[in-house]
Amino acid sequence: MSLPSDQMELREDDITEHYAAATAMLEGFDHTPRIATAKVADAPQERSSGIGTRRRFRNTTPGLVTRSTARPEGVRLIDRIEGADGDDPLMSPLQASVLHALRRAVAIAQAVAEIYGEQTGLAAQKRDNLEGSLGTDRKAEFGELLVAEALISLSVFANATAFLLSSHASETAVEVGEAEEVLTDNGQLALHGALWELDQKIAVFANGDKLVPTVMAYAEQLMEKVSLRARTAGRLDPFTSVSYRVEADEFTIQGFTPAHRAKGTPLTMTFKKPNEVVGNHIAKYQAMKLSKMLMAYDFDRKLNPFAELGGFIFTFMGDGKPGTGKTTLIQMMAGMINDYCQNAGYPFRYQNLSTESIDSYQGKSAQNAKAFINNVLDPNVIGFGTIDDIDQLAGKRGDRQSSAGQLEITAVLMESFAGANTVVRGNCTFGMFSNYPENVDDALRQRAGARFLVDGPITRDDYIDILYLLMGKNHDIPLGEHEVFAAQEIKKAVAASFDSHARPHEDGLERVFERVSKDIGKLDTIAKLGTYLKGIQEADDRFTGRAIKNITDAVKVRAMDFELPDEWMEQPDLFLLKDYDTKRDMIEELRQPITVDMVIQEINRYADSEFRYADKSDEVAIENMVREFGRQEEAKKRYLEGKG
Repeated sequence: MSLPSDQMELREDDITEHYAAATAMLEGFDHTPRIATAKVADAPQERSSGIGTRRRFRNTTPGLVTRSTARPEGVRLIDRIEGADGDDPLMSPLQASVLHALRRAVAIAQAVAEIYGEQTGLAAQKRDNLEGSLGTDRKAEFGELLVAEALISLSVFANATAFLLSSHASETAVEVGEAEEVLTDNGQLALHGALWELDQKIAVFANGDKLVPTVMAYAEQLMEKVSLRARTAGRLDPFTSVSYRVEADEFTIQGFTPAHRAKGTPLTMTFKKPNEVVGNHIAKYQAMKLSKMLMAYDFDRKLNPFAELGGFIFTFMGDGKPGTGKTTLIQMMAGMINDYCQNAGYPFRYQNLSTESIDSYQGKSAQNAKAFINNVLDPNVIGFGTIDDIDQLAGKRGDRQSSAGQLEITAVLMESFAGANTVVRGNCTFGMFSNYPENVDDALRQRAGARFLVDGPITRDDYIDILYLLMGKNHDIPLGEHEVFAAQEIKKAVAASFDSHARPHEDGLERVFERVSKDIGKLDTIAKLGTYLKGIQEADDRFTGRAIKNITDAVKVRAMDFELPDEWMEQPDLFLLKDYDTKRDMIEELRQPITVDMVIQEINRYADSEFRYADKSDEVAIENMVREFGRQEEAKKRYLEGKG
């Protein structure tokens, strides 16, 4: 398989040549902790009396002279892991798998660090430093390169460890605490610190069946700590500007981003067909379009033509009253993507962020949310992430009822959906759903690029259709004069729904529309449309530049107002398996020109939702204040009666 232009193959020979050194590190070395405090002072004892003591290794790094006068603590990870199951004299297959994964992870980290050293001249500077010929004018650069090498070594080691052990992961969770012994003197010493701390974690937490969860939990903590350090470190561009591919493991290293196996999540939900979603015409239509858009993703280029051309929906908000069909919409969309992926042979990963993610342990809620985001973002799968009842899950800043865990989740979602490091490849989408969107933090809500109003059945025909659908077949009641599901013909219903937004639906927005139209006439130029937007902002100061971006993105979606033909999904050779440029050209041929009507309709659709949220939020606040005043009056009355 040919690699993308920005991907470098990490050859197997480059990895295996480090096996001897990696094995020696697992057998034993001395390390004096400098940051963390030892929880277990003694190294594990030999398991078999007939086997001699394994070699002890002095902490050395080529090109550096290091010396410590503190008492070193022996680290023998092989013995530690062998002893993790109590008194069994034989090593278990799982223990062997962990040791093999750790050896390979160390070897991969050393191979990547070696490539970095050759690319940046660090290897030559190490030799000069060893010979005493490194000039003082190069000392600062030398120090910065060593820090970068250490961070790269730690990140790749932790990333590879978690990836290689992912097939052995279970539902068991272990709280190992944060990674502390993160040393940045150089790559070798950094790995010694990490392996020393891993040895400590295994000794404390890996009893019973918790060996793999302990190792993976520590690897995740180490990745998180190193990623934060890397944000302020220099000289990392040679590492972050390319990705490395280990073909034998199907493991891809992309900077400091955690890797995940390209496998889908088994889905146990009940799927719904589009005709089983009654009403919700625009939401259903956009969900169906988005399901097919995701399938245009190119796994070689790691990009979707829709993301390049405009019109891809990365985040959306589905809101409506309880019982209007949000769950049904999720079931429909997940079912469609699942079927398309199975037909094309693509891995599909669906995940839902639930209220179980909120944890009282400080930082754990953010960790859960970040893991959810990373799993769905994985560029090696087609991803669909949902956040149901987001008003309960993500806290509203400034709301005293929001817990610390809820606010942590809000911060992670905001940074992930529209942060400085957000990259939209077009392989995944996130849907936020709520019955009470007015309770969602304003800034988080505005990070939803599209709005799906889930209003359920509306017309008489809708109510007949949903009754017919839910009644099932176990009856002989005549249907009467009605053509079943004729009202759910999607294109006809969607056209009527879009046309209805030629004028605003909400009273507050209607007043703005009338005033602006009276002042400047028909909204038929960019200048007049901009004046209308300014009028909306004057009525609601939350209507900011992000709102304008969301509207223009929605207009671009309308320019892509077509469904990819069903036969393209059914016969992958027609579209899905073609190269990126061919897929982009096929999509461009279907694109439609943007019209004034489209822009007005999308402004009204988006602004209607904001005015609807604001009105509800204000009304809820007023009702709460009225209720509180009533309580105060009643309390005052009872207090005076009791005193009298």
